[in-house]
Amino acid sequence: MTKSIAGIMGWPIGHSLSPRLHSFWLQLYGIEGSYEAFAVRPEDLPSALRGLKNEGLIGVNLTIPHKVAACGIVDALDPTAQRIGAVNLVTVDEREKLLGSNTDAYGFTQNLLTAGFRPETGAAFVLGAGGACRAVLVALQDMGFADIRISNRTREHAEKLARELTTPQSRISVVEWDQATRTFSGVDLLVNATSLGMTGQPALDFSLETLPRSASVADIVYAPLETDLLRSAKKRGHRTIDGLGMLLHQARPAFKAFFGCDPEVTEEVRKFVLAGEKQA
Repeated sequence: MTKSIAGIMGWPIGHSLSPRLHSFWLQLYGIEGSYEAFAVRPEDLPSALRGLKNEGLIGVNLTIPHKVAACGIVDALDPTAQRIGAVNLVTVDEREKLLGSNTDAYGFTQNLLTAGFRPETGAAFVLGAGGACRAVLVALQDMGFADIRISNRTREHAEKLARELTTPQSRISVVEWDQATRTFSGVDLLVNATSLGMTGQPALDFSLETLPRSASVADIVYAPLETDLLRSAKKRGHRTIDGLGMLLHQARPAFKAFFGCDPEVTEEVRKFVLAGEKQA
């Protein structure tokens, strides 16, 4: 039996927990395969992707800074990647064509649902306007949120996202960063889609005083697992959802595409991956 080889490309790549995660699943399910990390400079991405088949790879995940650039390199985009404008999964089909997909929105949605969150009729409020935010917004639209509010320190970036992603069924409105806490009325879900609060990054200085007590609070950051935002939310009695689940769940469709098995996200795998984060 031929050994299936997949991996992840980024620059830098040493921080990625994906090899640890996929290797855990490979061993757990007894699959003959490997998942490697590849440090690929931005200028080398086109040749690296087009050379996948020659290198014996069945596909790769992509991380910073390659997700947007890959859209112009692959032969076809799936509908979700097209909407988000970013690719985090590239597979090679039987005609040796490159298909770009995006599983980040799926990962975000599954993380919420697994934590027990169910969309109501209220609004979602999202902090940020970067690449991860695009996936979060698409996920919220697909969950049925008709009222999505977005706030970013650079308003122009938020306005660009709102223009590109607003639909007749799901309106995205922009709120000034310093006015955000005054527009929490009717909010069911608050999401931090910035890197603020991440280890090595500035703190997210944000008051939750006016957030309805019934609202859930999610953070896409998973290092640390409990950010200051989540700690503050927990003290107020909000349901809190950390970012590790998004990482784990977005990997499931990739693992299935690479190795033909839909893996489970369990407490055991959470602990194993977290142990790798602590070693980093």
